[in-house]
Amino acid sequence: QVQLVESGGGLVQPGGSLRLSCVASGSIANINARGWGWYRQAPGKQRELVAGITSGGSINYADFVKGRFTISRDNAKNTAYLQMNSLKPEDTAVYYCNVRYGSSWSRVDFGYWGQGTQVTVSS
Repeated sequence: QVQLVESGGGLVQPGGSLRLSCVASGSIANINARGWGWYRQAPGKQRELVAGITSGGSINYADFVKGRFTISRDNAKNTAYLQMNSLKPEDTAVYYCNVRYGSSWSRVDFGYWGQGTQVTVSS
């Protein structure tokens, strides 16, 4: 019954922008006490953290997106966002959202996961 649904992916040219959204439907217990994370996985590669935001608002960005991406959350809407600017071809991946307790962002076996949304950056 609980779902995390990502949206906003698509095909963009290098240098373009996209905004991803993730909405939690159904009740996730104590959702506002949890953190939201955005991860991505490219073909043949491991899933990796893009950005995470804790319940207290602390943010962690992967080095490869600092200055380009912004994570935010709207507790009233049970929604998290990832604003992606200055996109590069190497950003091409399936992007997943995650809801979890704590800030152990390197762990990919924690919390709830969405089904992902494809982001393709290509000319």
